Amino acid sequence: MKITREKPPRKIVVIEDNLMNMELTVDILEVAGYKVFTATNAEDGIRLVKTEMPGLVLMDISLSGMDGLSATSALKKDPATRHIPVMAVTAHAMRGDEERILHAGCCACVTKPIDVQEFRSKVSQFLNCEPSNE
Repeated sequence: MKITREKPPRKIVVIEDNLMNMELTVDILEVAGYKVFTATNAEDGIRLVKTEMPGLVLMDISLSGMDGLSATSALKKDPATRHIPVMAVTAHAMRGDEERILHAGCCACVTKPIDVQEFRSKVSQFLNCEPSNE
């Protein structure tokens, strides 16, 4: 008899101040089998990343208070968290926005409204695992 062990769910921290966007993102990720932690502002999000040490951070760029670019820069300057990929999730799709986002340290950018297939694909790519297609 072959014993197989399920992989533990990969952890993702979602930093998003719009509750509807957060709920949609969390639903998509949990259905795909990820363990999701959430924060509604950058400061709490940074603390959560340091506590949970996720495989990926999904960062809203237009957060109230400290914005997502500043939060990403802070995570990338910290030796404990600089290796964690940060993916921007933003409504900013103007020329030059993606360049600023990547310069701040994000590994990729997904625009809102979210295309679910593209979103799952990018998340999977940066976590180096295949989520289920439930």
